[in-house]
Amino acid sequence: MAVAGTAPIGDDDSTVGLGDVYAQTVRCLDIAERALEEAGASMEDVVRTRIMLTDVTRWKEAARAHGERFASARPACTFVEVSRFIDPAWLVEVEMDAVSD
Repeated sequence: MAVAGTAPIGDDDSTVGLGDVYAQTVRCLDIAERALEEAGASMEDVVRTRIMLTDVTRWKEAARAHGERFASARPACTFVEVSRFIDPAWLVEVEMDAVSD
């Protein structure tokens, strides 16, 4: 299964963590985890992630959030820079692929 289009959007539809790549990455991972769970999978089933950043020089902030979330399972991970997202306040989006029984 694939999870795509996660953006740092809060439950109130506002952008979470304005200016904060780490906080935005955490929010994106929360959204992706919820989507996996709704599909009957878990973060342990994730085999690949893609972290898209508007400023790839800030990759360490996103990597910190990713490493915390995937402390026991280490999926393949790619960081890429994009020119922008739909909302200019978004600094990061996350995609992931999971394989479950």
